[in-house]
Amino acid sequence: MNNTFKRFARSFSYTFFANVLSIVVSTILILIVPKFIGVEDYGYWQLYIFYSSYISYMSLGLTDGAYLRYGGHDYKSLHKPVFVSQYWFLIAFDLVINFLIAFLYGWFSTDPNKSIVVVLTCITGVLVVPRSLLTFMLQSTGRIKEYSLIIIIERAVYFILVLIFLVCGIEKFSYLIYADIGGKVLSVVYAVLACKELVVGKFETIKASLKEIRLNISVGSKLLFANFASLLIMGITRFSIEKHWSIGTFGKISLTLSISNMLMLFINAVSVILFPTLRRTSEDKLPTIYNMMRSMIMLPLLGLLIFYYPGKFLFSIWLPKYVESFTYMALLFPMCIYESKMLLLINTYLKTLRKEKYMLVVNLITVGVSLLLTSISVFVLNSLPLTILTLLFLLAFRSIVAELFLARILKVSVKKDIILETVMTIIFVAVSWYLSSMLALMMYIVAYVIYLVIKKKDISYLIQNIQSFIKA
Repeated sequence: MNNTFKRFARSFSYTFFANVLSIVVSTILILIVPKFIGVEDYGYWQLYIFYSSYISYMSLGLTDGAYLRYGGHDYKSLHKPVFVSQYWFLIAFDLVINFLIAFLYGWFSTDPNKSIVVVLTCITGVLVVPRSLLTFMLQSTGRIKEYSLIIIIERAVYFILVLIFLVCGIEKFSYLIYADIGGKVLSVVYAVLACKELVVGKFETIKASLKEIRLNISVGSKLLFANFASLLIMGITRFSIEKHWSIGTFGKISLTLSISNMLMLFINAVSVILFPTLRRTSEDKLPTIYNMMRSMIMLPLLGLLIFYYPGKFLFSIWLPKYVESFTYMALLFPMCIYESKMLLLINTYLKTLRKEKYMLVVNLITVGVSLLLTSISVFVLNSLPLTILTLLFLLAFRSIVAELFLARILKVSVKKDIILETVMTIIFVAVSWYLSSMLALMMYIVAYVIYLVIKKKDISYLIQNIQSFIKA
């Protein structure tokens, strides 16, 4: 077994446990929290999670630049004073920015609950942005064990505190947020201890620090804005739902999105270790690895759509207040296909090949299309189903355009697979929306079997590649 595979397997074992814990925690919270708190409180809790996903981008691209520039480096070889300066720069910057956001929103807001959400989101921003410099450096230098422990501490503390609050009969959304912040505080403490050389120590000179900050921002800003634009694709739709309908509707759709996104936690675990691994891999091997990884992802993902049908039935019994939202899950569930491929393969390869600019261009185009289609579906047609279907279309559009560009660079053929996956997605959405669950399940299973027959040669080639890769 070659060293690359051994290193990949060892790193994966750490992230596997951390992300299994995250999946378990997320799954239990998805099942338990909406059962015990009201629809409106659940909506405000989801609003905090929604806002928090944006506040974490207050790094100006500094952390992303460091991640890209030092990917594949050895931790011991890092020039520590430069990172000490950057860490404290991020703390000072985020304290000022988040204080201004909280103050201005509180001054103009007429909704006290939203004001609480915004203030607590800003506190979260001060914690997670400086921490991201440390977690990115752990990832980029291959210290996956320490990175995984940060995830484990945050999620475990969060989970325990939420259970304590619910057992004690505390069902206010603000306490769920306190639990999340508590987990983040303790994870920051551990991150600082694990990377104390990057936090405590001699500062680099002001001139050298500013030069490094400018360089990291210059390199990372493209990736930052690409990721931010990626978040806006879904964010525009969710923001429009919250504004046009109600916080209750927003909460119900957010629950459906949370269920559909559970698989993404596991996919993220693989992408974390794939980037530094690919950076150490010669370019001539990248196309072969891409084809192999693509088949390993898409074959089971299309099969996993089958679990929508029993899942919808069980969730409807357990959470009767949210039955309507589970109907919309038929439109959202396939998004895991396109998001998984985008996160694990396309984005990782584009970062490895230093094509972040193209990621930005594709995401900005998709954001523009999102603004147009969401405005029509929400404010002109006033159709919630069409708004949600638009989201699936946007994610598929971005994934297909980005992959076609990447395939041209790698000189691999993906058009046939893209067509097959699009057909399978259309079949799933159509039968799930218009037919009874039992009939839809049978029709989709037939379609999936036909898909496997068509992909028979690719499956055989994949098995041979895996065997030869392990033995090499």
